[in-house]
Amino acid sequence: MVNTNKQVYFVGGGLASLAGAAYLIRDCKMEGKNIHIIESMPILGGSNDGIGTPEGGFVCRGGRMLNEETYENFWELFYSIPSIYNKGMSVSEEILKFDHEHPTHANARLVNKDGYVEDVTSMGFDTADRMAMGKLLITPEQKLDHLKISDWFGPHFFTTNFWYMWQTTFAFQTWSSLFEFRRYMFRMMFEFSRIQTLEGVTRTPYNQYDSIILPLRAYLDSAGVDFTIRCTVTDLDFEEIDEITVTGIQYKDEKGEGTIQLYDGDLCIVTNGCMTDSATIGAMDTPPEWNPEAPVSGVLWSNIAKKKKGLGNPEPFFGKPDETNWESFTVTLNGDRLLKKIESFSRNVPGSGALMTFKDSSWRMSIVVAAQPHFINQPKDQTIFWGYGLYTDKIGDYIKKPMGECTGRELLLELLYHLHMLDDKDEIMKDVVNVIPCMMPYIDAQFQPRAMEDRPKVVPEGSTNFAMISQFVEIPEDMVFTEEFSVRAARIAVYTLMGINRPVCPVTPHAKDIGTLIKAFVTSYR
Repeated sequence: MVNTNKQVYFVGGGLASLAGAAYLIRDCKMEGKNIHIIESMPILGGSNDGIGTPEGGFVCRGGRMLNEETYENFWELFYSIPSIYNKGMSVSEEILKFDHEHPTHANARLVNKDGYVEDVTSMGFDTADRMAMGKLLITPEQKLDHLKISDWFGPHFFTTNFWYMWQTTFAFQTWSSLFEFRRYMFRMMFEFSRIQTLEGVTRTPYNQYDSIILPLRAYLDSAGVDFTIRCTVTDLDFEEIDEITVTGIQYKDEKGEGTIQLYDGDLCIVTNGCMTDSATIGAMDTPPEWNPEAPVSGVLWSNIAKKKKGLGNPEPFFGKPDETNWESFTVTLNGDRLLKKIESFSRNVPGSGALMTFKDSSWRMSIVVAAQPHFINQPKDQTIFWGYGLYTDKIGDYIKKPMGECTGRELLLELLYHLHMLDDKDEIMKDVVNVIPCMMPYIDAQFQPRAMEDRPKVVPEGSTNFAMISQFVEIPEDMVFTEEFSVRAARIAVYTLMGINRPVCPVTPHAKDIGTLIKAFVTSYR
C-alpha cells in the first residue's frame, strides 16, 4: 500500500540522503512528493562532487574509490537505478562494465625523491611490525578506545612500503584512529596482497557526481521528490519525554528563519557530519582560504547531542582541523602533452594506474590520472587530473611554502619537480587552463581517535522517528570514508523506521576467509 500521509525529511543532500529517498520509493512504495531533502549548498551530492567548465577549469575535491567485493548495498541499490548515459543499463552495470574494460594495475605506485619508481613487491615489514599487526587483529575493539595508530606500531612501521601505500590509498595519518585502521584491515584484508597494484579499485566512467549522483537524482526527480537547496538546518526540536521524537526542524535560508513542524508518523533523518564541510577553493594564482570554523553539519550534531542522550559526541571529530585537513588540486589542460609524459613515466595509460605517490614529498603528494574524459562536459581536446597532499603545513621541497599557502600554479610546479619535469615546465604551463586547489579542514575527521560511544547508532535507542546517516555513525564491522557506508546507513535508517522486514546486505567477512588470510600472511613476509 502506498504511504499517502507520512512525510520524511532528510537533512543534507549527500549520497546517504539520496539513497535513503530511493529506498523509500523502491522498497516502501512511498510517493516522492512526501520525501523532502534539505541541503545548505546550491548543489546536491555532498562529498561526491565534480564540477567545472572548459573555460574556467574543472575541480574534484576528491575521488571515491569504489570496490567490487565490499560495496554490498551500494551495488544492490544501483542495480535498480537506470543509467542516464546507456539506455537499458543500470548504474551498477554501467560502472562494472567500464571498470572491467579499464582494469587497474599501478606500475608506478611509489616514486622516490630521485624520480625512480620504487620496487614495492616487498611490504618492508620487520618482525616487530608483523607481531604488532597480528596482535592488533586479535585484540577486541573494546580495548582500543582513543588509541592512535602510532600508539600501537613502532617508528619502523611508518617507513615501510606498506604504510606509504595503505596511508595514501585510504588517507590515514599516524595519529588516526586505531579503531578505523583495524576495521580497514579486516574489511579490506583481500587488498593486502595487492595493495601495490591497486587492482581492487573500481572506477566510475566519469567523476562520481556525473556517474553516481546525477543518475540517482534523475531517478528521484522522476518520482517527484522535493528538493530544497540553499537551506541550512540549524537545530531540531524534540518532545520533552525520554524517547527521542523530533517535533520540529529549525532552519534558515535566504528569506530568514523558520521551523518545519513534524506530525505523528513523520520521520527526520539527519546527516550528522560531512567531511567536506568548510572546504574552500583557490585558483591558479590564489591559494584557498583556511576556514577552520566548526562545519554546519557538526554544529547541528552538537546542538542535538546536548538535548538527548545516545546521539553521540562530535568533539573528537570536529575539534582539531589541524589534524583532519588535507588539500587536493585539479589540473585542467588543453591537449594531452603532460598526460602523455606522465604515461611514459608511469607506464600506465590514464585510468589504469589509480594512484601514484611521491613518497619522499614533504607534503606526501599523490596524483590520480583518470580515464579521459572525466567530466561529461569536458571537451575532447582537454585533459584533467587531480592530486592531493596529506601534510599541508609542511614546507614544499621545491616551493618553499606550506602547501596550504600555495597557489594552483605553485602546486603544479611542485608536482613537476617530483616528476623531474621542471625542464619542460614552460611548454607544459602553456597548456594549463587552470589549477584549482581545494582545502578541506575536516576531510579526515571520521578517522579521528574516539571512544566507541562517540559515534551514535543509525537509529538511536528510544527513537520513534529519528535516525542519523553519515560517515560519523556507528555500524559494527563496517569502515567509514566509503560510498558503501553511506548507502548502508541509509538502508538501515529507512528499513528500521519504516518497519521493513527485509535484510540489509551484511558486511562480507573477508578476514575470516582462510585463503585470504594465507595470502596476506605470505605478503607480509615479502
